[in-house]
Amino acid sequence: MFNWIRTTQALHPAVAHSDPLPAAVPKPRPLWHEWRALPEFSMVAFNNIVVALAAPQGPPRPVLVLPGFASGDAATLSLRVFLRSIGHHASGWGLGLNVGAAHHIAEGVDRKLQDMAQHYGCPIDIVGWSAGGIMGRALAANRRELVGQVISLGSPIKLERSQTNITRLVSAFARIAPQTQRRLDVDSIPVPSTTVWTATDGVVPGQACKQTVRDNAEAVEVRGSHCGLAANPAVLYLVADRLATSTGDWVPFNPPRSVRWLYPSLGA
Repeated sequence: MFNWIRTTQALHPAVAHSDPLPAAVPKPRPLWHEWRALPEFSMVAFNNIVVALAAPQGPPRPVLVLPGFASGDAATLSLRVFLRSIGHHASGWGLGLNVGAAHHIAEGVDRKLQDMAQHYGCPIDIVGWSAGGIMGRALAANRRELVGQVISLGSPIKLERSQTNITRLVSAFARIAPQTQRRLDVDSIPVPSTTVWTATDGVVPGQACKQTVRDNAEAVEVRGSHCGLAANPAVLYLVADRLATSTGDWVPFNPPRSVRWLYPSLGA
């Protein structure tokens, strides 16, 4: 049985403690910065079409798409439509709202992963938005043989609850799901992974969404909002590129010069 708390504690001993994170991790931008999501979502249909025509193509892959905190499959619909348009078998999680580390969520997403792996006969790639990316990384640690890679979008992989702009909302949901950790640290996982972050994140600190770069781990910056990441054309292109890369031949993201300007952390 999948155990969220046990898995995150195994990933990093600091999860079990309440000592503060380093002061170098800044607070997020003010929440009003998330207005950027409005134009991003208003262009979602156009962006999906344009990026689908330009994005790298690869063999069809089964992809489990996990929603952010307090959202569900409706929030990831446009992303799943995009992934299907480029040939992948994208599936939502079918568990309603993401309320954190509740037992029914942990067990349900673990069961979903196992069912998909059995159905397709291969490891499953996971794309997780915000809290969904944290769940994806915990799944990879717990079910390494069933996960091909994890792509997390604005997921605070090392964070204290007080360092978000939705602390009250998180606390309210914690009453429903008391297993939610006050502190989380899932920086290292045993499968290839990409963390996507934005310096103008108005929900969580962008720096908290960056993993340590390793042989099979990268952190890529994009421009935009937290709430608009799943509709961001730079994110769509990156996800398509990562899914077009064979897990056994994983290499860091290296976009062509024509689109490289979309990724500040990669340079010109």
